[in-house]
Amino acid sequence: MSDTQSLNKERHMPSLNRASSNLSSSNIAHQDQDTLHPEQVLDKLTHLLGAGNVQADPEKNEHYRMGWRSGGGSALAVLFPQTLLEIWRSLEICVEGDCIIIMQAAKTGLTEGSTPSGNDYDRPVVVINTLAMNQLYLVNDNEQVISLPGATLHQLQSQLKAVNRAPHSVIGSSTLGASIIGGVSNNSGGALVKRGPAYTELALFAQIDKHGQLVLVNHLDVELGDTPEEILTNLQTGNFDKRALSDTGKLASDKEYIARVKDVDASTPSRFNADKRRLYEASGCAGKLAVFAVRLDTYPTAAREKTFYIGTNSVSELAQLRRQILSNFDNIPEVGEYMHRDIFDVSAKYGKDTFLSIKHLGTNALPRLFSIKGAMDAKFHKWPWMPKHFTDKVMQFVANIFPKHLPKRMLEYRDQYEHHLILKMSDEGIAEAQDFLKVFFDASNTGNYFECSQEESESAFLHRFAAAGAALRYEVIHEKDVGEILALDIAIPRNELEWLETLPEEIEQHLEKKLYYGHFFCYVFHQDYILKKGSDAHLVKKMMLELLSARGAKYPAEHNVGHLYEAEPDLQNFYASLDPTNTFNPGIGKMSKTKRNCSCCL
Repeated sequence: MSDTQSLNKERHMPSLNRASSNLSSSNIAHQDQDTLHPEQVLDKLTHLLGAGNVQADPEKNEHYRMGWRSGGGSALAVLFPQTLLEIWRSLEICVEGDCIIIMQAAKTGLTEGSTPSGNDYDRPVVVINTLAMNQLYLVNDNEQVISLPGATLHQLQSQLKAVNRAPHSVIGSSTLGASIIGGVSNNSGGALVKRGPAYTELALFAQIDKHGQLVLVNHLDVELGDTPEEILTNLQTGNFDKRALSDTGKLASDKEYIARVKDVDASTPSRFNADKRRLYEASGCAGKLAVFAVRLDTYPTAAREKTFYIGTNSVSELAQLRRQILSNFDNIPEVGEYMHRDIFDVSAKYGKDTFLSIKHLGTNALPRLFSIKGAMDAKFHKWPWMPKHFTDKVMQFVANIFPKHLPKRMLEYRDQYEHHLILKMSDEGIAEAQDFLKVFFDASNTGNYFECSQEESESAFLHRFAAAGAALRYEVIHEKDVGEILALDIAIPRNELEWLETLPEEIEQHLEKKLYYGHFFCYVFHQDYILKKGSDAHLVKKMMLELLSARGAKYPAEHNVGHLYEAEPDLQNFYASLDPTNTFNPGIGKMSKTKRNCSCCL
């Protein structure tokens, strides 16, 4: 094994097997005779946080116990600490009370991974919501950022815009309030072709070690003090040097991703949730740690950008376009988003309110609007006489009143072409794309393209952003006529030419609609299936996943396994190494929910 290979292997070993810098431990032994009763846990938490920040009433904390699309379960309490130190003290009490701990931020995940799941846990469940700690610190001349657990991607994007820098991700959910640490914890990817999954080896986190003790680990490579009180207080107040932080060679982003995505002959996907290359402490931890902060790279903004709208009726033509751009361009795309005609239509009708809200109110208003909608839905749900999904139906009715909102050329391409690609290039890549696309489509009998105006570009990306919510809205509006929605995000091998699946009749017979969209150059696709009324969603999903496995696809690609997918062996081992006692977020990846003897992980 080479020195480089040895270093990489060392760098990706779980933290329990390596020495940790700035490591502090609470002196709370995991002994049954000293375990607090649930009532004592609540009393201690209430004394620590105040009654207003501890919500034990199931009716009042329901929103925080239920998944965004599905899932949910019971909890002893939902906590709302206001400082990092309060999170640490809450963790101490939870460990003393032998409680299950579920860390939660914006709760925008799609696989039920940030809420309880059912009522079959063997210990009391405590949910800790971290949104109040939303500080961001730009460091190293704005080339990096340190994020606390409540800070959002949208917040980061806005803050970096003021200093002509860009974040690691502008995934669509950023405007819904998705947290930065949530993205890192869940291997989230996104639309940016050059960036890959959210990844860092620089983090500050708490974990429960093999002895059942709560341990604070400072791997931010920032001098913050020696005790948990010093470290967490100095971090939250910004009491540290931000100008020239140490560079120990640890990664704050996936610097290998451009080379990886350009390898179009590889028989494996470019990125997926269980890729052990990118499982490291906080990165990919899926709530198996309590992450207080991460340190990430930022990026210079492009001087110029240009969007090209591409339409074709040929799957192979788009595959060849992708291969040639990734193989031959000196400058790969910033963004390359695919939409099939069917999701184009669904998004145009059922994502119209989202499109118009962002266009006329701005992205800053959207998180607040969704919060208001969520609160109204929770209240209406308690009134048995109120129609199901009332707010969605009202919003859909109002949206239908407005005239057509998409540009004329996009609508013309919808009529002419089945497959749509929104390609954004920057700086020197613009001329490369202009020269290439002219030659490529001069020889084409099945496709064409046009260069977007600013308004057309904004409309194209807004239309694509609205697609995911539109699929769910379609199911809601037609709930009497259609079955459940089966939402998959998959990564296919980089050398695949027949990238659009062909389904056998045994699956096809159950489907009302197939909706395909995704990050085309990364070969990561979101595939939403609206089932026919009466079809068995579990059976269809089982057949679908077997078919995907046979194709060499990986799933989920960027939303984490949550409680909906079985974790692969590498991922299971990673989770067990981070959380030997199975205290944090047990049951994810369809693993056991019960307490684990530490010795089984040694």
